[in-house]
Amino acid sequence: MTKAFDLVIRGGTLADGLGNDLREGDIAVRDGRIAAVGQFAGTGADEIDARGKLVTPGFVDIHTHYDGQATWADRMQPSSLHGVTTAVMGNCGVGFAPVRTADHDRLIELMEGVEDIPGAALHEGLKWQWESFGQYLDYLDARPRDIDIAAQLPHGALRVYVMGERATRLEPANAQDIAQMRELTREAVRAGALGFSTSRSMNHRSIKGEPTPSLKATEDELTGIAQGLTDAGRGVLQIISDMAYSQGDELGMVFRIARASGRPCSISLAQSHRKPQDFRKVLARIHEEAQAGTRIAAQVAPRAVGVLFGLQANRSPIHGSQTFLALREREPAEMVAAMRDPDIRRRILAEATDNPFLRVDLKPYDYERVFALGNPPDYEPPVEKSVEFLARARGQSTLETSYDLMLEDNGSALLLAPFANYAACSLDSCAEQLSHPEALFGLGDGGAHVGSICDASFTTYMLSHWGRNRATGRLPIPLLVNLLSARNARAVGMNDRGALTAGLRADLNIIDMDRLAIHSPIVLKDLPAGGRRFQQTSSGYVATVVAGEVTYREGQATGKLPGRLVRNATA
Repeated sequence: MTKAFDLVIRGGTLADGLGNDLREGDIAVRDGRIAAVGQFAGTGADEIDARGKLVTPGFVDIHTHYDGQATWADRMQPSSLHGVTTAVMGNCGVGFAPVRTADHDRLIELMEGVEDIPGAALHEGLKWQWESFGQYLDYLDARPRDIDIAAQLPHGALRVYVMGERATRLEPANAQDIAQMRELTREAVRAGALGFSTSRSMNHRSIKGEPTPSLKATEDELTGIAQGLTDAGRGVLQIISDMAYSQGDELGMVFRIARASGRPCSISLAQSHRKPQDFRKVLARIHEEAQAGTRIAAQVAPRAVGVLFGLQANRSPIHGSQTFLALREREPAEMVAAMRDPDIRRRILAEATDNPFLRVDLKPYDYERVFALGNPPDYEPPVEKSVEFLARARGQSTLETSYDLMLEDNGSALLLAPFANYAACSLDSCAEQLSHPEALFGLGDGGAHVGSICDASFTTYMLSHWGRNRATGRLPIPLLVNLLSARNARAVGMNDRGALTAGLRADLNIIDMDRLAIHSPIVLKDLPAGGRRFQQTSSGYVATVVAGEVTYREGQATGKLPGRLVRNATA
C-alpha cells in the first residue's frame, strides 16, 4: 500500500518557530517539505511518535566559522549535534575566497589567529581549488553534508585580493579599490554569497599578531562594498566591532552604511565587564534606528562569552611552563600521573609563575570570574564557586587551585573564564539581550576557537537553561524557538525555512525536554594533520530532520547527508 507521506511525526507539542503558543499536532513531510501540520489523513513511510516531545523547526545558526571544515568534512559538528540544520559561515570578515595563490598562507594565518583554528589543519585540509568566491561556492556545493550551509563574502580576503600588501598595512582604499571591491561583492552575491562580513575589532589578529586587514577600513570603503549588495539586489551585512567602547560614533557609522545600502545589517553585541551598562545604550540606539526604518539588529549570546582553560586545551594558567608543555605531549593518563608528583607540581607552578600569560592574558578574566566548569557543565556558576573563592577556602594560591582543579576527572576537567556577559556573575544581561525585539541569536562560533571554546552548544543551552533549568527568569519556549529558527532565517533572507508551516522546508527537531542536556566538552584529535579540537555532545534530541530526511537519532548519525549549499537567499 502506498504511503501518503515520506515521514509523519505524531502527537508532538509544536513550537512553530513564529512565537505562537505551543499546541499539539502532527506533521507530514513529502519531498523534503512540510506537507501538512495539525490533523490530516494519511500515513508515512516512516513515522515518529512524538507524544510528550517538543517539535521545533531546525535551528538556524547565523554565526559559525566552518569555512575550512566544510571543504573537507561531511558533518558540521558540533553544530549538527545540537539541532542546527542550517549554518551561516564567513563571519567576522575572515574566510578563504577570493584568493590568489600567493595569499593562501596569509589567509590561513588570519583565520588561525582570529578564529583559533590550527594552521597545520588548514594547510593540510584546504585544497585551494578556487580563486573567485563563486568558484569557492562551487567547490562547497559539490559535497553533501549533514546540514545546509551558507557563506558570506569576508572583508579580509576581499581586501587582500584587491589591495595586496597595502591591505595588510591597513592603508586606506582608493576610489579604484573601492569600485573593484563593490563589483566583486556584487559578483559574489550573484554567485550565491549570503552577504558580506567585516571586523573592526582590535582583538582580531593574525597568528603573527597583525591586525585584521579590515580594521581601519573607511566609511567610504564600507559603504561602497555594502552598495555592491544593493547592486546585486540582495544580501546581508554582518559587522563585528569594538563600537560600544571606541572613540567616536562607530555605531552611527554602521547605521549610515546600513541606510545607504538598504540591506539588512547585524552587529555583534555582549555585555562588557568594564562597562557593564553600555549594552543597554547600544540596544536602545538600535531600537530607535530600527523604528526609523533601518534594517538593523544585534547578534547576542545566551550565556557568557569566554574561554575554556584545561590541560588539553590551547590555554591554561600553566601553559607557560616548559615542563608542563613537555608532559602534554604524553598520553593523558601518563601526563596526569606525572603532574600528581609533588616535585613536578612544584616545578610547573614555579615556571608558570613567571608566565607572561598570568600578567597579560589572564588579567582581563580575573580569578573572581574563573570557575570549574564541572560535569555536567555549569555555565552560570555563583561567585562562591570561583577559583579565587575556592583558593581562599583551601589556603592556596589561585594558581595552585587552578592546577588541582584541572587535574580532576583524570585531567579532563575544564575551567570557564568568561570575559563578557558575566559582569555580576549572573546571566541576567543575556536575558535582557535575548528579549530585545531586535535581537538575533548568534555568536556561537561553531567550527572556530576549537581549542579554547565550544559554544556551538548555544542552541541546546537556549532551551535547556533558559526554557527549563534556570531557577528564576526563565524565558518562554515559543520565544526561544523563534530566536533559534524563524527570526534568524528571516534575518538572512532564508524565507523557505524556520517555521512549522506547510510548504516550507522540512528541517525539524524532535526534542525530549526532560532529557535535554549538554555534556562536558572533550578533546578530539580528528582535524587534518591530527589537530586538536573540542567536541561537545548532547542528550535529548530524539531526531533531527534535514530536508525531510532523518540525519540524527538520539545523537547518532544515520548516514543520511541531505545538506547542501544555500544560494540566492532573498533578504
